[in-house]
Amino acid sequence: MSHNKSFLVAGAARELSAAFPAWLCDVWGVVHDGRQVYPAAAEALTRHRERGGCVVLITNAPRPHHVIVPQMRSFGVPDSAYDAVVSSGDVTRELVRRRAGSNVFHLGPGEDASLLQGLPVNWTSLDQADAVLCTGLNNDGRDGGEGEVPEDYRPVLAQMHKKQLPFICANPDRVVGIGGILYPCAGALADIYTELGGQVEMAGKPYAPIYQLALERAGDIMKREIMRSRVLAIGDGMPTDVEGARANDLAIHFITGGIHAEDHQGTDAQTIAADLAASMPGLQVAGVAAGLVW
Repeated sequence: MSHNKSFLVAGAARELSAAFPAWLCDVWGVVHDGRQVYPAAAEALTRHRERGGCVVLITNAPRPHHVIVPQMRSFGVPDSAYDAVVSSGDVTRELVRRRAGSNVFHLGPGEDASLLQGLPVNWTSLDQADAVLCTGLNNDGRDGGEGEVPEDYRPVLAQMHKKQLPFICANPDRVVGIGGILYPCAGALADIYTELGGQVEMAGKPYAPIYQLALERAGDIMKREIMRSRVLAIGDGMPTDVEGARANDLAIHFITGGIHAEDHQGTDAQTIAADLAASMPGLQVAGVAAGLVW
């Protein structure tokens, strides 16, 4: 560890295992790249669990956790790397349940259909809707060909705002990295809707509900209530993982090689940690590394 005035900054995850028995770890950009696992990250999580630690994967994926697990296995993420998965999709379903009996319009790709199943609302056209559930762009380009961009949706978002429809955002991420390429997410559409003056309800990181659910899962697994001072957030997203850690009183192990990789090229970990602490009062920076390694 290297010293930085009021805190210590770790590079390797093993330096944080004893102090923080419960890890809330981001998935995309940390554990896998949307195509395949990062083997070193899977090893670090597995080793932490072998030491008696707990790992809850916490993701802004707009799908229920039971759908995410098979996907991770297909990418090569071993079951040994985590105890549980908590997703933005899990929290989103609860937000939608609160609107039981109402008409809801789904904005997003068909692959997110699992999120809609079994909810007590009527899925309707926009003209009939009382609210909107946004899981992403209909075609963000990840399947090949020319994809849409968030600005393409400004006219329909303006139509929603004219109807004063609440907008439930199932994934606060603005972008996601897949195979080294960044694609727009639902959070980018939520930004435009907010700019237009619309009402947005956010389900995932950096907001409290997903962290509360993850902490409850961790407590159940470890069979005791866990103090937040003993919980480590791990992630690569500034507005989601880092801000989520600050807002929810958790220490952060910041992974610089994810979606903000270009911003940190050539900058040493100590400088990055100092900049984070200075720019985000209240943030506890426990570690900084290009990738999650043991």
